[in-house]
Amino acid sequence: MTTLAGARVVVVGLGTSGRAAAEVLTTLGAHVEGVDRSEASVEAARAELGPAARLTAAGDDETLADLVLGRGADLAVVSPGVPATSPLLTRAAASGLPCWSEVELAWQVQQAAPGPGPDWLTITGTNGKTTTVGMLSSILTAAGLHAPAVGNVGTPVVRVVAEGRADALAVELSSFQLHLTHSVAPLASVCLNLAPDHIDWHGSFAAYREDKARVYARTRVACVYTDDMTRAMVEEADVAEGARAVGTRLGAPAVGELGLVEDVLCDRAFDRRRQTHAVPLATLADLAHLAPADGGEVPRHVLADALAAAALARARGVEPAAVAAGLRSFTGGRHRIETVATRDGVTWVDDSKATNAHAARASLGALPPGRGVWVAGGLAKGATFDELVRGVADRLRAVVLIGVDRAPLRAALARHAPDVPVTEVEAGDTEGVMPLAVAAAARLARPGDTVLLAPACASMDQFTDYGARGDAFAAAVRALPGEPG
Repeated sequence: MTTLAGARVVVVGLGTSGRAAAEVLTTLGAHVEGVDRSEASVEAARAELGPAARLTAAGDDETLADLVLGRGADLAVVSPGVPATSPLLTRAAASGLPCWSEVELAWQVQQAAPGPGPDWLTITGTNGKTTTVGMLSSILTAAGLHAPAVGNVGTPVVRVVAEGRADALAVELSSFQLHLTHSVAPLASVCLNLAPDHIDWHGSFAAYREDKARVYARTRVACVYTDDMTRAMVEEADVAEGARAVGTRLGAPAVGELGLVEDVLCDRAFDRRRQTHAVPLATLADLAHLAPADGGEVPRHVLADALAAAALARARGVEPAAVAAGLRSFTGGRHRIETVATRDGVTWVDDSKATNAHAARASLGALPPGRGVWVAGGLAKGATFDELVRGVADRLRAVVLIGVDRAPLRAALARHAPDVPVTEVEAGDTEGVMPLAVAAAARLARPGDTVLLAPACASMDQFTDYGARGDAFAAAVRALPGEPG
């Protein structure tokens, strides 16, 4: 497709990114129709886009596919909520209907605009994306650039591109978005890590890995890897001529890597003296505000995210002083190992953003042996939890299970932590879930323990998102009787 003006485009999914796509497409002169499975989403979109917007509700997946494919469209811009295995994407592929993500649309809009447009620095991974994107945006801002965090976090990227004011973009990309992203050519890119997740959406771990690996395609300057698995992705990627592989490690860096020497984050990849020198970028003191509230060390995964953000920023030419300043000013995200309160000697921690086993293990692994009361469960997304429970069983005093998919967690606990008491919460409505879970955890916890909400599951079974789940947890904790300690 050479131009969007006059094109017939169906926008599938009318959430935040879908509404932004419809708005920008209309501005560019496309003939736009919006479709969503939810009548409520259609009405919300109509309120934002105006009564003249052509919007339709489709009650189920097959009806959605029939509607979209029956419109004679030139293009479909498809929400991440539509799985790779859905009737729509399966039938669209067979019929030849092009399907783009909102991210792909944003790139196409940028390519059609005059001028070079902002550099894209793209980030994916099973865990750590939002933290790394926030760190990167903060570093770029400290360097004097207008560089918002966009994509799977913050403002939809198509809206920021259409505004035309950014110097660079810190772009968080989910595997869902990457599945329908075909031509983005980032300046630099990284996959932070990879562990089984979203298998129900992709159909297999191999398909999930394939979509994550798309982040490196067409990269122009630096493909950043963090371990052997992501290095293999870089080696397989079809990148622009001259693009380099750059590693990060939590240890002394080799040539071509960023790493950690004692308490200093160092660069041996981008400086011309890299064969003999490691350029200091920041110190652990610059990240001290991201350590646990009880005075513990900066978590290893936070250090890993900081090194990845620094590598992307260095690929953009950012000076070391801006890396340190940006990390110091980064405040961290809500619901990511966030201490809510301490009551009667028990610390309550909200890590609602730990929506998979890999993230939950990082949080639980930081607890002292036998001192954790784990609040877990939600929408399992086809995942299993044996490896997680086996790895953290010694950290647990007790477990409180919530959500619709308690069975796989219950089974893993029975196999690998049979002596750990398990309480299940069977709330009939969203408002009742967290008060019951928090009350159960309070009965089980002892002074010196940590009650940790690290669900290892998605939130959409009982909450609108992980943020709402974390807020409900915090509210229930604050409503406990007694005074905070």
